Amino acid sequence: MPVLLFLIDTSASMNQRTHLGTTYLDIAKGAVETFMKLRGRDPASRGDRYMLVNFEDVPFGIKAGWKESHATFMTELRNLQATGLTTIGQSLRNAFDLLNLNRLVTGIDNYGQGRNPFFLEPAIIIAITDGNKLTSSGGVQDELHLPLTTPLPGSELTKEPFRWDQRLFALVLRISGNASVEPEPLGGVPSDDSPITPMCEVTGGRSYSVFSQRMLNQCLESLVQKIQSGVVINFEKTGPDPPPLEDTPAEVVKSGPQPWHCCHKLIYVRPNPKTGVPIGHWPIPEAFWPDQNSPTLPPRSAHPHVRFSCVDAEPMVIDKVPFDKYELEPSPLTQYILERKSPHTCWQVFVCNSAKYSDLGQPFGYLKASTALNCVNLFVMPYNYPVLLPLLDDLIKVHKFKPTIKWRQSFENYLKTMPPYYIGSLRKALRIMGAPNLLADNLEYGLSYSVVSYLKKLSQQVSFQMFYLSLISILIS
Repeated sequence: MPVLLFLIDTSASMNQRTHLGTTYLDIAKGAVETFMKLRGRDPASRGDRYMLVNFEDVPFGIKAGWKESHATFMTELRNLQATGLTTIGQSLRNAFDLLNLNRLVTGIDNYGQGRNPFFLEPAIIIAITDGNKLTSSGGVQDELHLPLTTPLPGSELTKEPFRWDQRLFALVLRISGNASVEPEPLGGVPSDDSPITPMCEVTGGRSYSVFSQRMLNQCLESLVQKIQSGVVINFEKTGPDPPPLEDTPAEVVKSGPQPWHCCHKLIYVRPNPKTGVPIGHWPIPEAFWPDQNSPTLPPRSAHPHVRFSCVDAEPMVIDKVPFDKYELEPSPLTQYILERKSPHTCWQVFVCNSAKYSDLGQPFGYLKASTALNCVNLFVMPYNYPVLLPLLDDLIKVHKFKPTIKWRQSFENYLKTMPPYYIGSLRKALRIMGAPNLLADNLEYGLSYSVVSYLKKLSQQVSFQMFYLSLISILIS
């Protein structure tokens, strides 16, 4: 169920009139309604939740949040008025905080326990603004700054205000007051050079510089296509480039940093056709080894930093051991892998500092081109799968589920290298295999008592905050 949050600029400058005779605020309202009509063509839109935030202070700026109906959203949209300052930084922070309210109650971020791509609340924020100077009670600003402090409990657990399944897109209205006699440029809509653009890009989104109604409609068609169930990951190369292919001319081989070395892209998390919700088995590891004596958790980056090694490896899969498979959004990295035409080899992936004694960590999966060479997939496996999978294969085929002492010693040695939060996933996988008793019941998951207590307390605090906000909205209306 995607969340579509519209952040509408209601500063006084949105009252300026275009050559069409309408104000920027009128155009913004019309854009929201057009977007909803376009989105409504897709049967999947039935589960959409629409939210509306403007540039007023909290709680008045939250016009439609978690509790409000679709009818309330439409009424509040039509009643928006343009008064006040261009406080886009604070308003963006309010929008992210609103989206993140629910996450601590559901435990979807799974702090300290690995990141599960299949636990997600996909959200797209669409900001509609005029790109004017950023103004606040403190004066004019040249750069967009989101307030570091927030009343949202637990916000210190993530370094950024957004999460990996939330992307920001901005429609920056540049429609002039006088009709242009020059023909419009054809092709794609360019990004805008306003301060909101870097914020869009860091979330995995983008901005659009809109000079006409035709361009606006083009942008809205594009945005509807951006509604994808997925999470953003930073993929970065570690180690040397792969050797050039045999038929590659010497002059084509490039040295130095290449676009495919570092990509900031989505992996698609498809819902299960039977249940309508994504299903998965294994997490992406944390960038630290859990310390049971630590009273706090280190803050995590919103987007995991996944390193890939360009050393060709065998794509391991064995019967009965589950794995997860996610398609990568097209990028210079996917293009490079597909051009190599090697669907029977893979590149292992790592998260730095995820292992106890290794800076790079142990492989938790691999990148591999599909057999048809039409996409690249991320396979997420058990942690340090090149050690575990042969052990499990022997357990099934050689020992017929009756492990020897030597096998048990090898398995115990493997468990010492595995982050303790993998225990739950491994236990489920062993149960699926038909070996439910290999793991002791008393194995710890790696979080200290104080961290577990703190996370429970946060959930209770947020539940109260949601109740308070809904009460305020009732009183305002």
